Amino acid sequence: LLAGLGLVANFAVRYLLRPPSEAAELGAAGLLLAAFSASVCSLLAITVDRYLSLYNALTYHSERTLGFTCAMVLLMWLLCLGVGLLPLLGWNCLRDQSACSILRPVTKDNAAVLAVTFLLLFALMMQLYLQICKIAFRHAQQIAVQHQFIATAQATSTRKGLSTLSLILGTFALCWIPFAIYSLVADSSYPVVYTYSLALPATCNSLINPIIYAFRNPDIQKSLWLACCGCIPSTFSSRPRTSSDV
Repeated sequence: LLAGLGLVANFAVRYLLRPPSEAAELGAAGLLLAAFSASVCSLLAITVDRYLSLYNALTYHSERTLGFTCAMVLLMWLLCLGVGLLPLLGWNCLRDQSACSILRPVTKDNAAVLAVTFLLLFALMMQLYLQICKIAFRHAQQIAVQHQFIATAQATSTRKGLSTLSLILGTFALCWIPFAIYSLVADSSYPVVYTYSLALPATCNSLINPIIYAFRNPDIQKSLWLACCGCIPSTFSSRPRTSSDV
C-alpha cells in the first residue's frame, strides 16, 4: 500500500504540481524511498526468519518471542524511515540539476549506492534461499527415513517447497532487478516514462508477495482465518508441518 502511494505521490508532485515546492518534492521522494526500502527489507526479514526456523528448529519458538519479533519489525521500519529522510538530509540535487538521477531529487551517486545495496541484499536473499532448500531437503530425507514414508510423498513435499521459494525469488527478481540496473546506468536525461514503467513492477511486487505467501504458507493462512472469522479450520490443526511450508 505504501509503495503504491509513494509512487503515486511522487508522480503527482513532479508532474501535476507546477512548479512543485521543494518540501513537497523531497517529501514525495522520501516516502517512495521509505516504502520501497520497507518492501525489500520485509522480504529479507521473512527470508531470514524462514532460514532460522529451519536452522534452529528446536529452539526457534522459544527464542523468537512476540516481543523480540515486534522489536525487530520496529527496528526495520525505523531503518526504512531513516532511508526516507535521506533526501531531506542532503541526498538531493535541488541545487545542482545536472547531478540528478532518474530518482529525482536523489543524486546519481546516491542512487547508485541504493541500487548496489539492493543488489547485495538480493544476493544475500538468494544465498539464504539456497541454504533453506538444502536444509529442507535434508530434513525431508530424515523424516522419510524415521517414519518410513513413501519416497514419492517426500519428494512431492520437497518439490512444493522448492517451487514456492523459486516463485518468491523469481517474482522478486523480475520486479526489482530491471529497475535497480536502470538506476545504475541511466540519468535524469532519460525519458521519464522509462523510469515509471520500471518502477511500477517494483511497486506491484508488494501486491504479489502477500498473495504468494497467503496461498503457499499455512502459518499466514491461519493468521488470515483468525483475522477474518476468528477461527481456524480443523484441517490446519491436524496438518503436519512439512518442508514446503517455508
